[in-house]
Amino acid sequence: MSAAEVPPSREPADALAAVVALRRLADQLEDAAVEEAMRTGWSWPQVAEALGITRQAVHKKHAKRLIAAGVKLRRR
Repeated sequence: MSAAEVPPSREPADALAAVVALRRLADQLEDAAVEEAMRTGWSWPQVAEALGITRQAVHKKHAKRLIAAGVKLRRR
């Protein structure tokens, strides 16, 4: 079985629930990592490059949450 294959299950709902749980965990890990990076002075382009997405995408996804958390954000 390759990494992209879902292990056999008697109930497809179990496999789908696992996918949802992994997505939520991945989002939580990303939120924490982005917040830590920004708190330590990383710029939006640095974070975007590390995540493999655009600066605009990372800003759109995280800026409001970071501002609400009191994180001082760098312009560039």
